[in-house]
Amino acid sequence: MIKIYNSLTNKVEEFKPIKENEVSMYVCGPTVYNRLHIGNSRPVIFFDVVARFFKFLGYKVTYVSNFTDIDDKIIKKAIETNTTEVEVAEKYIKVILELYKNLNCLPHDYNPRVTENMEEIIAFIEQMVENGGAYVVDGDVYFDVCKIQEYGILSGQSIDNLLNGVRIENSDKKRNPIDFTLWKKTDVGVKWPSPWGDGRPGWHTECVVMINNIFQGMIDIHGGGFDLKFPHHDNEIAQSLCVSNHKIANYWMHNGRVDLAGTKMSKSLGNVIWADELVSELGSQVYRLMMLNVPYRQLINYQESLAEQSKTDYEKIRKTYVSLYRKLEIDDNLIMKDYCLNYKNDEVNGLVNEFVESMSCDFNTPNAITAIFKTTKMINTLIRNSNTPVSLLQELFLALKSMLWVLGIDVDIKPLSLNDIILVKSWNEAKKAKDFAKADLLRQQIIERNIEL
Repeated sequence: MIKIYNSLTNKVEEFKPIKENEVSMYVCGPTVYNRLHIGNSRPVIFFDVVARFFKFLGYKVTYVSNFTDIDDKIIKKAIETNTTEVEVAEKYIKVILELYKNLNCLPHDYNPRVTENMEEIIAFIEQMVENGGAYVVDGDVYFDVCKIQEYGILSGQSIDNLLNGVRIENSDKKRNPIDFTLWKKTDVGVKWPSPWGDGRPGWHTECVVMINNIFQGMIDIHGGGFDLKFPHHDNEIAQSLCVSNHKIANYWMHNGRVDLAGTKMSKSLGNVIWADELVSELGSQVYRLMMLNVPYRQLINYQESLAEQSKTDYEKIRKTYVSLYRKLEIDDNLIMKDYCLNYKNDEVNGLVNEFVESMSCDFNTPNAITAIFKTTKMINTLIRNSNTPVSLLQELFLALKSMLWVLGIDVDIKPLSLNDIILVKSWNEAKKAKDFAKADLLRQQIIERNIEL
């Protein structure tokens, strides 16, 4: 049984999919005017792990994450760089997709773009106007939050509290200062024709429309960073209630942010660490381990010591993995599978069950990592014992590889050539025969060939 902390109810709830053995999931993607900083990369990694775990358990997963390819920030960037909005968006979509790849993320099933859904966005806004949930003023369209009794349900803020305590830009055009823009009349930047005049959509409508277009109704999980709860996700829910009378998703999930030296990272302030640079420095394995070794709803305060500890942790995992891989490879007992869930050996099953139980309890990745280290400890003990059954070592290898697969941590290892295998076997035989002179000579050849054992 999988349990998820539902941000909509603020409770840990049993996961019950809309369709049996299927998971529909949408995670808000980036606005493509710059690279991603390490805080932006946290939901990318975490929700990749969520999708992987469901697949590991046998679910059919449809995972969607969008690109916001038109926005004031993109228009500003285009003006600053004397290019077009399309060129800015294409440049950074390419950069971000490369980062996803370098982070070892599974490809999303869909990466919809706002500009590809403009006709549907305009039609959706028209529905809100017809339903009385939105109103038009001088070519601008605003959502009337007072029409939704449950407005602010996700963030837990009432309309009265928002009016009294939230700093919101006012407009003489609005009926209410917290009404938000659905369509913006503008002469700046790219624009589209609409029933209200040329303009472009507000930020909060795009995700609702793309979810409707792809899933045709409610979904299981809607995710994103904690900072999106209000106003973005509350505004999504309000629009969905207005048009479809539902809250988009049964489960809302939000990851904590990543701070730098105790301060929130901000591209506008320039106090950021770019994700692609840190991934290049650390490698995806260390980077992911660093992000996953903290419960996903907790804040991460990034400092170099976190990266250093993750380097140490990964090296321990890697050495064990390589040692077992080589032993099985040299003896021609290696079984190549991406992952496996059930094992004959009770101890191996126990380790995998501990991992699964940790992940099933609101995706407790730190405890899952603990299960991985228990597995490496068992491997390191048994691999030195010549009486350990090959079948047990094979199951341990598959168990370790499976758990690492769920976390998106691949160990890069180059298979040995036939000549390399013959060399290593000869070395092992020399050691067994206590022919140390020959063993030393063969060991030197192994080192010269850069064979990692």
